[in-house]
Order: sequence, then C-alpha cells, then structure tokens
Amino acid sequence: MRSTSAFGDPVTARSTQRSLSRLIAPLIKPSVFDFWAGHLNPAWSWERPLARVVARRIEAQGTVTLDLKANRHCGAIQPGQHVNVSAEVNGRRVTRSYSPTRISRSGKRLSITVKQVDCGKLSQHLCRQAKVGDALEIGLAFGDMSLSQVSSGGAQTPGSILLLAAGSGITPLMSLTRALDAAGLTHDLTLIYWARTRAELCFMAESRALAARQPRFQVHFVLTQEAQRLNGEHAERLNAQLLATLVPDLAQRRVYACGPAGFVDTARALSVGHALSFVGEAFTPRPLATTDAVGTVRINLALSGRTLEVPTGEALLPALEAQGLSLPSGCRMGICNTCACGKQSGITQNLHTGDKEDIPTSALRLCVSRACTDLTLDL
Repeated sequence: MRSTSAFGDPVTARSTQRSLSRLIAPLIKPSVFDFWAGHLNPAWSWERPLARVVARRIEAQGTVTLDLKANRHCGAIQPGQHVNVSAEVNGRRVTRSYSPTRISRSGKRLSITVKQVDCGKLSQHLCRQAKVGDALEIGLAFGDMSLSQVSSGGAQTPGSILLLAAGSGITPLMSLTRALDAAGLTHDLTLIYWARTRAELCFMAESRALAARQPRFQVHFVLTQEAQRLNGEHAERLNAQLLATLVPDLAQRRVYACGPAGFVDTARALSVGHALSFVGEAFTPRPLATTDAVGTVRINLALSGRTLEVPTGEALLPALEAQGLSLPSGCRMGICNTCACGKQSGITQNLHTGDKEDIPTSALRLCVSRACTDLTLDL
C-alpha cells in the first residue's frame, strides 16, 4: 500500500514541503534550522545530505558495517562508486572516502563497511564510537568502478566478469556482486579475494552461500598469512599462474580490480591485452613524484586575505593544514576532488604525473599538487 502524509499524496507532500522551504528561507539560516532540527531527528536538514545509522554489526576482525538511511538530499550512487563520509570527531569535521557495500533499489538505504586503520581518525570513530541514531554527511558519488548498465531496472553488462579484491578493496566489488546477483547473473562471475587471515575476510559466509545457490558465481579466497587452508582457499599472491588456474577463460572476462596500488598495478599488467577490458582502482595513494625542490613559496589566500609561506617540495594540502587551515578533503589521492580549489596565478606541479601547470584553473587538487612559485588560491 502506498503511504501518504498529512498532505495526502506523496508528490503533493513533497511539493508542499518545497513551497514551505521557499517561504521560510528568507527568515532562517540553514545552519540554524539544521541545529534545531537535529535535536528532533539527526538526519533532518535544510539541504545537507545526511544519513542516519540504523544498524551496525561486526563484519570481520577490525571491520564494522553500518547500515544507513539517507535523507532526500543525498544523491544517486551506483554500485562500485565511492562517497565522501563526514562526521564530527573531537569537535572537528573529518571526511574520508568509502564505497557502499549495499545500495537499495530506492538508493535511500545503503551500507558502508569500514576497516579500522591505525591513526585513522574517522575509521576509528566509525568502528568504535558510531552508534544507531548518529547522522553522517554523505557527499556526491564518484569513481569509475561501476557497471553503468547495472541499474535498478535490472539491466546487465554483457560478458563474463572477474573481480579481484585485496583487503578493503572488497567493498566496491561486493557492491557489484550484489547488484549483479539482483540483476539475475546471466553471465559467469568470479570473485578472487585476498586477505592476510581468515578472520579478516568480510562477507565470507554470504559469498559462499551465493556460490552454493548460484552456479554462475564462483568465489576463491587467498590467505597470505594463514597456517592452514580450507577448501576453496589459496595462498599465492596475484600472479599469472594463479589466474590461469582459477580463471582459464580470462580472455572472455571483463576484469575489475581494487586494492593497494601495487596489487592494482599487477592486476592491470596481467589483464590488459589478455582480458576483454580492465578497470582498476587503488585505495592507497600511488607514490608521489619525487622532487628536490627546497625553500618556501608564498601562498596568497584570495578569499580570506591571508598570506602564508609553505615548503615548495610538499603537497599543498598537508602544507596548508600545517599552517592551521581546516580544508575539506576526502580521498587525499587526487580522485574525489573534495580538496580542489581555484588557482588564480602561479605555477604548480602534479605530483602524480610530474606535469607543471602555469595557467589559472578552477579545480586545483591540493592533495596531489605542489607550488613551484608563489600562488594565489581561492581560499
């Protein structure tokens, strides 16, 4: 049965709510509204995309899954994509990127699976302190680790698929696995999942149950530090012989890999030219280009009117943070663009590619850029 509200039809209710928002907008600041509304429901906001924690559970050793209910301001998320998740930790807003492991058909229910990281402020907060009822801010989705033809309508990407996951790289690939299963799995799907020990494996029981009921799905666990192996478990690191043994039809597969940068590089080398296609995503930053630059440069902050001096050989994001600036950031790897800001003048260098840029830009990624000369930034 379709639910209604005090306004009757749901469409009429949403239209009325938007009209009320327009009427109230000149009378109250969104931040004031959010403060008082948050006392009634943590996920209520004027325009901020928030999601309330509705359940939490231990997923594996050192790993927790949080089930979230998003408010109407949260955008669409495709399986395999990432979102920036923000929370207040010790009085400061902290943001990091996570890939939802489950997304409902409506998109308003999602789960994130978080591994506790040493010195990781947000991961430790989410694993230890986050509780049912807490609200988290959810940013716009980003990332190429998605199957564009897998949708809520049930369409499916053609061709057999191979998923290669290492450690936390299982999170976007589990989302893809669940989406493909929901779409009917009309082609073969194989998941190979690396972890150090069995206790660190996430979704192990679910994956084995799916393999038992779905003949088109196979799962292999690779445990690099486990003394004894069970049926379906292996010990080798990613290599050509292991792929040839577990996936003899690699040439007919579309390959998706996620894990540390070195793992993804190896997967790319083994797949490109041997598989139908390859998509890789690393959750650890690639080594930044080395530079022998010494000394400092002057950074003019156009919006605040401040002038700072920072080391020329350091990425701008940590260099500015060391000067006391609290800047928005997410992946800190040059992917999500959360830290991007406008550059009015000066020369910068991309620390991934080594390329230098001397023209103004509206999206300088501070986490992977260094200043070669004095800069003027829109901060």
